[in-house]
Amino acid sequence: MIIILKQHHDKAKEEAFIEQFRQRGFDIHYSQGATTTIIGLVGDTVSLDIDLIRANELVEDVKRISEPFKFANRKFHAEDAMIAVGDGGFGAGRFSVIAGPCSVESHDQIMEVAMRVKASGAKFLRGGAFKPRTSPYAFQGLKAEGIDLLLEAKKETGLPLVTELISLNYLDLYSDVDIIQVGARNMQNFEMLRQLGRSDKPILLKRGLSSSIEELLMSAEYILAGGNSNVILCERGIRTFETATRNTLDISAVPLLKKLTNLPVIVDPSHATGISFLVRPLSKAAIVAGADGLIIEVHNNPQAALCDGAQSITPDDFDVVMKDVKALCGYENKVL
Repeated sequence: MIIILKQHHDKAKEEAFIEQFRQRGFDIHYSQGATTTIIGLVGDTVSLDIDLIRANELVEDVKRISEPFKFANRKFHAEDAMIAVGDGGFGAGRFSVIAGPCSVESHDQIMEVAMRVKASGAKFLRGGAFKPRTSPYAFQGLKAEGIDLLLEAKKETGLPLVTELISLNYLDLYSDVDIIQVGARNMQNFEMLRQLGRSDKPILLKRGLSSSIEELLMSAEYILAGGNSNVILCERGIRTFETATRNTLDISAVPLLKKLTNLPVIVDPSHATGISFLVRPLSKAAIVAGADGLIIEVHNNPQAALCDGAQSITPDDFDVVMKDVKALCGYENKVL
């Protein structure tokens, strides 16, 4: 349930009004915007009399929320959230690009890619140190050494890091990582989500390859309910009957999510299809659809990549993509 308060009300009366709900066992989510103050009641609100609440002198309106996700619900937050790290940010008109290789393979590789993507305008460096792979025989990443190489690239370029956490066993290694990525395979790893909810680090939550939009928002709810409001949602393609591409980019998910939640939404055009030449057009489509950012796989030699070379673009191709991004962000009034 959400309670919308009138403007210019008495703060002492507001606190007394809120306290009565705390005493009845409800969790309170308080959101004060430029023109609207919203009180969100989380709990079993069936017994509450809406007409009685609406009759209070402080109250403008009362609405029940039917969706199971509460903290992630835009009805609780009328204004877009903005998550800023370093020089980059996502949401509320800010747009940033995350770029780098699928996996960290060597010192020279990650350094070259990091410097090239920064020169093209990327605000964040991505790279996998731990790689969950379908085959147990495929390259699984450099693990702790990969984290060290990412941190070295961060020190050299100043780019904040985005890298995937595949198990809570490795969480201690991520103390200097700027944004922790929860991959599609772990989107419903609820114990991991609960633990990350106790963190203050931004979490990049990727949609599972067979998950609905509601399931994605419910996964975000686990993090938000734990107290961590720094959640970035990522549409990365879903599994459909189509075989021409690895996955199918659900571009409609972007405006739908923007309507349902105030959380930033970014798009991964690389995993969306698994085909490198589609990265550029899908990046442009994502911006026009309302996305708050992109995460793109860039490799200095895709043909020799140890992971996902077919969907990786070269630094030269990334430079072309970034020219499109800058032009379209200007047209859509987004700040890079």
